[in-house]
Amino acid sequence: MTSEITLFVNPTAGRGRGARAAQPAASALRAAGFSVRTVLGEDAADALVRARAAVEAGTAALIAVGGDGMAGLALRAVAGTRTPLGLVAVGTGNDFARALGLPGDPEGVARVLLHGTPRAVDTIEVTSSVHAGTVVLGSVYAGVDALANLHANRSRLLRGSASYYAGALRAISTWRPVGYRITVDGQEHTCTGYTVVAANSSYYGSARRIAPEARLDDGLLDVVMIRDAPRRLFFALMKELDTGAHIHRPQVRVLRGREIRIEADRDLPYGADGEIEAALPVTARVLPGALRVLC
Repeated sequence: MTSEITLFVNPTAGRGRGARAAQPAASALRAAGFSVRTVLGEDAADALVRARAAVEAGTAALIAVGGDGMAGLALRAVAGTRTPLGLVAVGTGNDFARALGLPGDPEGVARVLLHGTPRAVDTIEVTSSVHAGTVVLGSVYAGVDALANLHANRSRLLRGSASYYAGALRAISTWRPVGYRITVDGQEHTCTGYTVVAANSSYYGSARRIAPEARLDDGLLDVVMIRDAPRRLFFALMKELDTGAHIHRPQVRVLRGREIRIEADRDLPYGADGEIEAALPVTARVLPGALRVLC
């Protein structure tokens, strides 16, 4: 690969690791023979405008330096184009890079750019009353995890897995089971419980394997339904998310489909990749092979 590479940097990712990683990333890429430019923004909207301009100008690849939020912005910048995406994962969760098996160090990214080939992976188109066709990579989830994510994102004292776990404890303490209606490729299912997740990636919530059999390139979403259970059992189930063993519990049901609509019997938030925050109902539709990732 030749020509210019664009580093898309979040200087606040990982308590400043994004800013610290940008310079060695640029140095490693230049040492590998690439021309490198760096894109920053005053805020997320400005950064997205600048990244899209770099893509339109013909950058050979857009490399997101940051966490899942920055990767999500980069995904939106390259969506609908042939420009490949790369990641230097220095954020809080880094679930995108983990699911893709990407290296997290600048030198490793340079090796991927030199010797790897773009891999086509699926994305998710999210549609609701406030989001029309927003594209995400990992998952859409509606339930106690969406509340936990809200708490984790607002945490000032904790980061990484600790913030997600503390957020989950806070959300569960006031949780009442929700009646869900889930439509998978036109077939309706019901569930009363804690959450429904439409997963493209196996990981969410900072390395938790919510859908261990999900694949990024199979053209399907794994629909994970966690049904009502005593709270003590739910805490045990939460621990099993680290390995994916929870899917063997009778309280967990997994379906697969291309288009998933999630509705609930009360007002309920949903989330997508830890960044989007809105309310049900929501529709998640897989876009097969819509993204090219350097890996």
